[in-house]
Amino acid sequence: MAPDLMMRGQDDPHGRALALRPPTVGQLASRIRDLAARPAGWWHLVAFDPAGPVRVPLDEVDGVRLWLTTWPPAHRTGVHDHVDTEVSTVIAGELVEVSIRPEGVTERPLRANRIRVHGGTHTHELTNPGPAFAITLHAQLSGK
Repeated sequence: MAPDLMMRGQDDPHGRALALRPPTVGQLASRIRDLAARPAGWWHLVAFDPAGPVRVPLDEVDGVRLWLTTWPPAHRTGVHDHVDTEVSTVIAGELVEVSIRPEGVTERPLRANRIRVHGGTHTHELTNPGPAFAITLHAQLSGK
């Protein structure tokens, strides 16, 4: 029996319960890309505080939590883990990520318009090395 492609996203016509699956990493990345493309919906919420990062919740839909963060110049997060999967992108400015792995320590810039996936046993530190604020958007499964 071949599935009816026209029934995608609808209830099963045979009355079977459909299992809801958590979004994939690709779906989280797609949501961040879509959000970044519509700044009119969140840009007015950007807040700048030189004392530290400002995290602003944006939405929580279909088990996904979305937020934006502003990072003041010279701010460091401190070393931390990402056990749960999180997807982010830099909207403005630049961050530097120092990743710490058994193989060694690596440093790389995180520039605007690139999707970044954090998760697994990822241990890192983020720094804003620039003279201006950086702005990031994030998505994470809300059950985490």
